[in-house]
Amino acid sequence: MLFYGKEIPTWKANLHTHSTTSDGSFTPSQVAELYENAGYDLIFLSDHQCTNDVKTLADRKIRVYSGIELHPLGPRDIQWHILGLGVPLDFDGYPESAQAAIDAVNAVGGVAFIAHPYWCRFTSQEVMSVHGSAGIEVYNASCRNIAREYNMQLWDEMLDAGELPFAIAVDDMHTPRCLFKGWTMICAEENTETAILSALRNGAFYATQGPEFKKLSFDGRIFEAEFTEVESAILTTNVTCGYFEAIPGCPFTSSHKLVTSLRLDVTKLYAGTTIRCQIRDVNGHYAWSNPIRFR
Repeated sequence: MLFYGKEIPTWKANLHTHSTTSDGSFTPSQVAELYENAGYDLIFLSDHQCTNDVKTLADRKIRVYSGIELHPLGPRDIQWHILGLGVPLDFDGYPESAQAAIDAVNAVGGVAFIAHPYWCRFTSQEVMSVHGSAGIEVYNASCRNIAREYNMQLWDEMLDAGELPFAIAVDDMHTPRCLFKGWTMICAEENTETAILSALRNGAFYATQGPEFKKLSFDGRIFEAEFTEVESAILTTNVTCGYFEAIPGCPFTSSHKLVTSLRLDVTKLYAGTTIRCQIRDVNGHYAWSNPIRFR
């Protein structure tokens, strides 16, 4: 993928999944086999409040890395769901607060994400009350049963407030019904834990349910993207304007055609505006680029 001026490999990742170590349907080995057979390059096992000895799975083609899901109590007596990626086997699964959880993940060189905030019923203000996470889950397949799988509005509210959170898409797989519904494409020179965590920490990835970005580029004036065929291609901002290449049913575009690229001049935006690209294919599946700040 051509990622902001650099040709770099991409790795298909499921960053949030469960096994029989906590409340999943499959053993860690079975989880690894399922995702390996589906063409994934890496997964993080992120069981509830406990880790897995991923060294026992080191002989597989797929890379299996260590994660955890943490549940300190939050505002309005709601439990946080905080994804900790890249934590050691002896990591403490019972932090006293959300901030303590994020700080502990960062202290061991890991990366933290706020899992499915809409499902948890957190507001954007509550999510922004903790600091140091890399971002949120924009899509979580496990939350489809209560129609709370998407978090675009909360994400945009954080951007409106001046935050710059990144966003991942995940299965949060507990049972087969959640398999292979959302994933994250990580841009890294190699599929090692160090390189993957660095890419996640720095936003070198995009989230998707199927559509693929082939190129993302921004020279300070022109934003460009290339991708697989989609019916909707929008560059959205944190102000009350945006740009689009195609929107189904819009009379001002060639909306009857599928598009594979957009090229937009954004020089009219003022400094500090954030922009992100959102695309949707004919099956209703989205992909999201991470936000960047216009200077």
